[in-house]
Amino acid sequence: MDELEILKKDWQKNQKFPKLSKKEIYRLLHKKSSSIVKWIFILSIIEFCFWTLISLLMKDSEAQQRFDSYDIDYIIMPLMISGYIILAYFFVAFYKNYKKISSTDSVKLLMKNILNTRKTVKHYVLFNLIFLYISIIVGIIIEVSNSVDLKLITAKFTDTADYFILYGFVAILTLLMMVLLTGILLGFYYLVYGLLLKRLKKNYKVLQELEQ
Repeated sequence: MDELEILKKDWQKNQKFPKLSKKEIYRLLHKKSSSIVKWIFILSIIEFCFWTLISLLMKDSEAQQRFDSYDIDYIIMPLMISGYIILAYFFVAFYKNYKKISSTDSVKLLMKNILNTRKTVKHYVLFNLIFLYISIIVGIIIEVSNSVDLKLITAKFTDTADYFILYGFVAILTLLMMVLLTGILLGFYYLVYGLLLKRLKKNYKVLQELEQ
């Protein structure tokens, strides 16, 4: 049982500890919530740096060099720029959530800011998943359209009027890849952000009880 649960039970039952006022419990909740939101902001920056580092390490790989040789910057650059702009928006939103919670001096505002933070994190995770799906689909289309080996395979299926088998196979493979990556990413985001959101949710419920 954590410190918050002990203080909550103390406030309700006054059995073993000195009774705390609503104001004192609110201060504790405010401090804990502010710390959680600060960590959400820090972790989002660390995550961005991690994926950027992975991208840089893969830049000299054979697959990446082959992909770069297709001369499709007119597709990749807008996709990357839009992704970075949206990520920058979320970083700013996380920071603003932290500043708002840090400066909050009322229970209702703290509850509102906790809900806003939870919503922002959920939107952030959803964006990352959607961006991943779009990147996979765009990458497959580019590879199929430009790879000499894949063009030869496509031509064979087209000559025998069985091209729908090829496209069906590619679609199924893409779907399976998305399902696998979704599971991995959701597990990752649960460990990184989900546990913090659960603690924020617990704080929110205690605040609700204080308001009753």
